[in-house]
Amino acid sequence: MVNFQSLQTESVSTPRTFAIAPLIRITLLTFYIALTLPLPFLAAATAAPLPSPFLWAAMGVGGLGLYGALSEQVQVDADGIHVGYPFWIRWVLRRGWTLPWQRITALKPRSTGQGGLVYYLVGDDQQAYLLPMRVSGFAQLTRYIQAHTDIDLQDVKPLAQPWMYLILLGCAVLLLGVDGWVLWAAAHLG
Repeated sequence: MVNFQSLQTESVSTPRTFAIAPLIRITLLTFYIALTLPLPFLAAATAAPLPSPFLWAAMGVGGLGLYGALSEQVQVDADGIHVGYPFWIRWVLRRGWTLPWQRITALKPRSTGQGGLVYYLVGDDQQAYLLPMRVSGFAQLTRYIQAHTDIDLQDVKPLAQPWMYLILLGCAVLLLGVDGWVLWAAAHLG
């Protein structure tokens, strides 16, 4: 059993930062690479109207944008919770939000289109703030929030389990293998 009193005492003096889980970041970046890597080669082989250098540049900008989107951070301390992005990408993406502990009044579950559950922290102004559920150390984050708000979060689980991302990562690696084979075959047969 977690001793919430000791967690609360430790939390007051121990700010924490939670980032998106590495498995999720690696999986999504690998999919991006697997889906876009063949494009400049195919453009060159088919004399497409978009030149390969343009596609390489666009892929670089898109990859940087995806990496930035996957850099979201959740910071908690004695004052409250803050969700946002690092300074280098913050100007492009949404601004994030901050909510002091004393303003949090409830936790509301909502169904997703895929049948999962997401949770919103509700402020005293009745505005809902999406609880980040894809961070590394999600159980620690929920214990931290529970210790500061007295809202029961014991039944709150991450939106997707690690095994789901492992399967997706396997598919992305398989797709990269197929890309490699197609590019090798095109270079040696064409």
